[in-house]
Amino acid sequence: MTKILMVIAPKNFRDDELSIPKKFFESKKIQVDVASTTKDKATGMLGTVLKPDLLIKDAVLDEYEVVVFVGGIGVEDLRIYENPEFVQLAKKAHLKAKVVAAICIAPKILASAGLLKNKKATVFSSGISFLKEKGATVVNQDVVQDGMVITASGPQASHKFAETIYNMLER
Repeated sequence: MTKILMVIAPKNFRDDELSIPKKFFESKKIQVDVASTTKDKATGMLGTVLKPDLLIKDAVLDEYEVVVFVGGIGVEDLRIYENPEFVQLAKKAHLKAKVVAAICIAPKILASAGLLKNKKATVFSSGISFLKEKGATVVNQDVVQDGMVITASGPQASHKFAETIYNMLER
């Protein structure tokens, strides 16, 4: 069975960047697990409250085909892109040849992990200079795929982001 791991900040993740792809994947009969740094209630920017299924440190990457990092101001406020748990998860997933995806400001996590060096990527506008500093070629598009890495610019791209990930899984 195909499984996708979606990773959120413990607070102020972007609700629709989680819910739209998650619903899309589940409609395709893909199991989605949500991970964070806590299993206590996580709250989205728009008020969604959920309990993550597992802790990031407990994620067994061999069980998943894709790791998706969800954006939201929590990524900035909590400096998630500097958090070793998130950064190491991205690195390990990439080393295991998993599809690694991030939306909104979350591509900063991939940049910190070194996954965007010499790659095309997109990010929410406030993250452009950070990605460039880390060696990414920033493209002004809703969704950018470069190899096994998929990035999206924000909530308006959530459905196209999910479709792009799904299309990679279908190959």
